Amino acid sequence: MDHRPADNRSEIRDFLARRRAQLTPEQVGLPTGGRRRVPGLRREEVAVLAGVSTEWYTRLEKGHISGVSEDVLEAVARTLQLSADERTYLFDLARAAQPGPASRRRRKAVDVPPRVQWLLDSMTLSAAFVSNGRRDIVAGNALTRALFAPMFNSFTTDERGRPNFARYHFLDCGSHDFFDDWQSAAKTTVAVLRAEAGRYPNDKAMRELVGELSTVSTELRTLWAAHDVRVHHGGVKRFQHPDAGPLELTYQPLDLPISPHEAHSLTIYTAEPGTPDEDRLKLLASWAATRSRETEPTDERHPGT
Repeated sequence: MDHRPADNRSEIRDFLARRRAQLTPEQVGLPTGGRRRVPGLRREEVAVLAGVSTEWYTRLEKGHISGVSEDVLEAVARTLQLSADERTYLFDLARAAQPGPASRRRRKAVDVPPRVQWLLDSMTLSAAFVSNGRRDIVAGNALTRALFAPMFNSFTTDERGRPNFARYHFLDCGSHDFFDDWQSAAKTTVAVLRAEAGRYPNDKAMRELVGELSTVSTELRTLWAAHDVRVHHGGVKRFQHPDAGPLELTYQPLDLPISPHEAHSLTIYTAEPGTPDEDRLKLLASWAATRSRETEPTDERHPGT
């Protein structure tokens, strides 16, 4: 079995260099006098603050992370003032660079079990769906299809009719009308993909997705190069829905351990109680339920006929 580590040196190099460039001497308590040829901190300054040699840190920033202890990574993360998600990303990059089975984790598509679909269908007043790490919607309830109708009706869906947030964002210009804050939504989508790519660098489908989008979208290339990462995300999104009008919804993803071979999350969109957004979402749910009943086979709706 091939246990060679992933070659993610370029990701490590770009990530650490960008985070170093974003810090100023004032932020880490260093004197600010004298001219500086580079933005942010110098490598030797990071090395001193992290308690390692300049040569060692320079090697690390060139992507040679295999064999680095967790204590040293913690010191670097603390010095660069990484967020919790960024720290997770750095440790994922280090883990993937180690020789052994863990570094060769591959993704394998699996079907969503019926019990999960039953769970989704039971949530009639919330849009609930299951997505994989590449941001494909692999299962959803009727309200999900109604809420994200522009995505489901987009030419960017796959051969099974499943939408992908990244492909819709960067390939379908209609996404600019659907998402009220397109830039924020696109940035979050790319940050989630970047974190997933760090966790599973051997995911061929992920590489193909990013490669496809990079060839046609300047926005994707710019956001991907920023190395922003999001592991835990949730909050508020605003939509301009073609049927329901403006909608402000809260959303929260939850890890869903369906299979050890593929990462899944359950995401729920709902409206604040007592608001016009709740009224619009209820109306959309009513339309969705009606359409769902209309598409059911006759013998299922009227047993015995």
